[in-house]
Amino acid sequence: MKPVLDISAVNKRFGALTVADGVTFSLAPGEALGIIGPNGAGKSTLFNLITGNLRVDGGRIVFDGKDVTSAPPMQRCLMGIGRTFQIPQPFVKLTVFENLLVAGAFGSRAREAEVAARCGDILVKTGLIARANVPAGQLTLLERKRLELARALATGPKVLLLDEIAGGLTEGECAALVATIRDIRASGMSIVWIEHVLHALNSVVDRLLVLDFGRVIGIGRPDEIMASKEVREIYLGLEA
Repeated sequence: MKPVLDISAVNKRFGALTVADGVTFSLAPGEALGIIGPNGAGKSTLFNLITGNLRVDGGRIVFDGKDVTSAPPMQRCLMGIGRTFQIPQPFVKLTVFENLLVAGAFGSRAREAEVAARCGDILVKTGLIARANVPAGQLTLLERKRLELARALATGPKVLLLDEIAGGLTEGECAALVATIRDIRASGMSIVWIEHVLHALNSVVDRLLVLDFGRVIGIGRPDEIMASKEVREIYLGLEA
């Protein structure tokens, strides 16, 4: 089975600072991959390289069998790369449903009727149907996180990139959001998820990838990765 996303020896530097150092991994269709690492490890930068918000200095990015290394962000979105951001920034004066319609209309190639139907389904799937006509500026943090997830889904992604979507939530709120993500994953969605809330991440993903100073220092099953001496020392700050 061909990977839906294939990252090969990707490099990125900002002056003397290397933020991606030969990053290589692949994502199988329907797989959920978690990415962990200390602050400044290059996790969000990696997402920006995958989405095209940053250009790579070297290496190759192949999505759905097509080389997108030089493709602009809009093209990648239309091809099926959807993402959330750490800090939700919805159109606060638009309703929840209108926010989804904007994402679906401009982030996919679907027709108007198809976009509206898709957005209705997503409202149900993400637990926002009762808030559909509420201005986004009136939402709680959990609801804003749900809306951020919903907007990414409205673009019709083949790969969903989640950037610390559980950050800032209470334990109960986190559990509720993870249940939604687990349902999305069960539908066959391919997911790459950056997260510091490890128990949330490990309850969903098949594999973990560890970044440190832009380098991949480990990739494998969550139990294998968390048992690694190097990961415990670098990421958890523990002496193994």
